[in-house]
Amino acid sequence: SPCVFSTAAQQRSTGDECGPEDPRDEPKHPLSDCALQHKAIKLEEQVRDLTERYRKALADSENVRRRTQKFVEDAKLFGIQSFCKDLVEVADILEKTAESAAEEAEPSNPNPTLKKIYEGLFLIEAKLQSVFAKHGLQKMNPVGGKYDPYDHEIVCHVPAEGVQPGTIALVTQDGYKLHGRTIRHALVGVAVESQE
Repeated sequence: SPCVFSTAAQQRSTGDECGPEDPRDEPKHPLSDCALQHKAIKLEEQVRDLTERYRKALADSENVRRRTQKFVEDAKLFGIQSFCKDLVEVADILEKTAESAAEEAEPSNPNPTLKKIYEGLFLIEAKLQSVFAKHGLQKMNPVGGKYDPYDHEIVCHVPAEGVQPGTIALVTQDGYKLHGRTIRHALVGVAVESQE
């Protein structure tokens, strides 16, 4: 009869239940609940470990990015440092020349050429200092301030007459800073108590 030869597909479509002989209902590798829990705990530990590693890697890459950015910014700011060191020596020569010309161009000396040379040197020196300021290069003016080994180099000691011991009494060579970083120490004389 046609009912006896029904196919498995017809049985499933009509809602007939399959018996225990259906291979899909039997687990191939039966695992106990304890083994499944143990496996789940191991997987959770691995997820925590990988998450922690991921966070550390993100933090490390952010630190590298910040350090690189700081390095690039410093390179932009201080890339002209060696050039500035050389240029301040030229500024020293110009200043000394202007001082010598000022002594010669006194009102008692009627030489107008010397007076014009002095005025030209004065203008060049003023322009040079304004260019220095524009690029963050500043001359230190330590007279009357406290000695700082990061900014000053002691070349002599002078008796403390009218100034507190430990303060800078004279400057023999100007010091310069580039964006707050000392590129040339000021050569200074520090006041000390006179020993009688």
